[in-house]
Amino acid sequence: MNILSTIGCRAFQTVMKWAIPFLPYREPKILHSVQQVPALLQEQDISCVLLVTDRFLHNSGLIDPLKHTLTASGIRYVLYDETSSNPTVSNVETARTLYLSNGCQGLIGFGGGSAIDCAKAVGARIARPRKSISRMRGILRILRPIPYLIAIPTTAGTGSETTLAAVITDAETHHKYPINDFALIPDYAVLDESLTLGLPPQITAATGMDALTHAIEAYIGRSTNAFTRAMSEEAVTLIALNLVTAYDHGHDIAARENMLHAAHYAGAAFTRSYVG
Repeated sequence: MNILSTIGCRAFQTVMKWAIPFLPYREPKILHSVQQVPALLQEQDISCVLLVTDRFLHNSGLIDPLKHTLTASGIRYVLYDETSSNPTVSNVETARTLYLSNGCQGLIGFGGGSAIDCAKAVGARIARPRKSISRMRGILRILRPIPYLIAIPTTAGTGSETTLAAVITDAETHHKYPINDFALIPDYAVLDESLTLGLPPQITAATGMDALTHAIEAYIGRSTNAFTRAMSEEAVTLIALNLVTAYDHGHDIAARENMLHAAHYAGAAFTRSYVG
């Protein structure tokens, strides 16, 4: 059975490798400051957004500049700050209820991969109101546009702001549901290095290695292609040149900017090899 499973997996990977050029991959457009977010929302005629984050980031004040610039621009936000470190089905359903009951028109995921994954899953549940998270597990189970999504990473690691994946946990059964669909790729990613300046050295190192792992896996995977190799090489180069500096000198703005871009490149490469 293991041999048959391996053969089936390899066959699927081979098919996906040749299909990748024809699949609807897209890259999120990039902003470089949270101050640019209100103008973008106004262009989309979005006057109310659900802001998905976690309690630590909310209490730390790191999210305050975004909140203030939204308010100053007349854009209403509804805050959901209960995202768990491993976002749960309950997190998604509670946030979805907030979105619908407050007439929100778009989503902002603010934080690490957990908050961004939670925002993606909220969008998936809004796009597919009759399909539970458990039924979205796997590949291409959404197949409908989700609400406008802006991802704002506060760590340089997962690259979730550019991937088509979200992982949601059932807190009762402890089952994890990986959801993979092109609809989950955010519309915009805000790569604002100022949000990463306060990361402790341990988190800087851990998230940096996360990005490095994504880049290496994308480079050596069976679905590798010219794009994934180029993105992986750029990510590895930036990590090699900047991770130690970001670890030793956490307020080095250039190192933080380069690490944020490295994680983004690694995520872009990984998401194109992950499905395959």
